[in-house]
Amino acid sequence: MNNVLNQPCGGLDPIVRIIKKGVFPIVQIGIPILLIVFGTIDLGKAVISSDEKEVKQAQSRLIKRCIYAAAIFFIVTLVTLIMSLVATGADSNSGDTAGWAECWNSIE
Repeated sequence: MNNVLNQPCGGLDPIVRIIKKGVFPIVQIGIPILLIVFGTIDLGKAVISSDEKEVKQAQSRLIKRCIYAAAIFFIVTLVTLIMSLVATGADSNSGDTAGWAECWNSIE
């Protein structure tokens, strides 16, 4: 039991590994790709229908989806950066602030 508490993640290694290796890549890569593919399909349907109004609406939806895809792609990096800034700006006497970064970086 004492050995588990001395690990950087305090026994949460499997959960952190699933999040870091499974969830984040899906969120960071998969969702933006799906947004762009669905936007392209919508635009293709609008072009085939030959309705100028529908094409303009599909173009605006595609542009919005591309912006959302870029935002989702960078959200993981942004959250990590903010958490690192918070950890370095916190009181260095309490070891809790840097514990999450040590845990996150120890998982490979």
